[in-house]
Amino acid sequence: MSAPAQAWLERHAEALDTGEPEPALQLLPWLGAQGLLRIGVPGPLGGDGGTLGDAVQAIAGVARASLTAAFVFWAQRAFIEYLLHSPNEGLRERRLGALLEGRRAGATGLSNAMKFLSGIERLGVRARDGDAPWRLDGALPWATNLAQAGFDIALAVDRGEGLPPAVVALPSERAGLLRSADLDLIALRGSHTASLRLDGVEADASDLIHPVAGQYLPRVRPAFLSLQCGLSLGLAQEALARAAERLGPARAVLAQPLDEASTALQQHRDALLQGLADGRFAAQPAALFRLRIALAQDVQQALQLELLASGGRAYHRDPSLGFARRWREAAFIPIVTPSISQLQGELARQAQAQAAA
Repeated sequence: MSAPAQAWLERHAEALDTGEPEPALQLLPWLGAQGLLRIGVPGPLGGDGGTLGDAVQAIAGVARASLTAAFVFWAQRAFIEYLLHSPNEGLRERRLGALLEGRRAGATGLSNAMKFLSGIERLGVRARDGDAPWRLDGALPWATNLAQAGFDIALAVDRGEGLPPAVVALPSERAGLLRSADLDLIALRGSHTASLRLDGVEADASDLIHPVAGQYLPRVRPAFLSLQCGLSLGLAQEALARAAERLGPARAVLAQPLDEASTALQQHRDALLQGLADGRFAAQPAALFRLRIALAQDVQQALQLELLASGGRAYHRDPSLGFARRWREAAFIPIVTPSISQLQGELARQAQAQAAA
């Protein structure tokens, strides 16, 4: 980011976290104006080129200043990635331009679908009829980037016995798609996070991201989780940098654990980017699950070191320090879907299945 862009983000980080309306409304267009949403998107489709790893690092860079901004960035960029992998060219042509510019919000309602893919829970949305056009009923208890000005939401649909679940994109203006008030979160309140209810929402083939969720979701899961890892990466990097700034003779004992934590974080970052570059995560999702868990642990260690290095000063309610905000943000990392406990449970099930084979 440019210096003015970095300054804007740092200046509004506290307001984004507490949910002040004006910065929250400005955030998505700001991300678009900085060109951040185009990173890792092919040039012929309106992007700046580069790789998905570049997009992960861009999200990490934003997360260093504001996890709220990075969370919105993740949701928008994940939705963009869904369209890039969709065979529905018409849907992509209609939606992609406004998404890249930040004029339209994209919400990833596929957290439920990712858990469905791992056998953790059932799909929350069901079609009344198996064949299109459909009327959809159900609920999503949590979705982010549901901008009041309008959004598109990606979700998986149970089409009933004998038919594979499908993945669709629905506009917020569609009759029967009902958004709750923003959830009363302890942090990230400017992320436009709410729940959704579907009551007879009409959908047809033009809304399809992919007709077979079981084929599609494994292809986009590496992007979904890797982009999400950018949240942990940036937050941990910033906390470790702040801790390093505050080391002095009285806290020299922290130097070694700080070096060890920085080395571990760098190793996890490198493994994440290498796995994306060589494509291993599609065939080896467990490797990505372990990295997501490791990065979440890096965040907790980094914040603890920042606290110890800062001493009593960290306990002052001083927004300019940013510590209290980062402490609240860090509490979100283990529970963002798929949560650390869900990933650990999936890894345990895989280990049991391998042992029984």
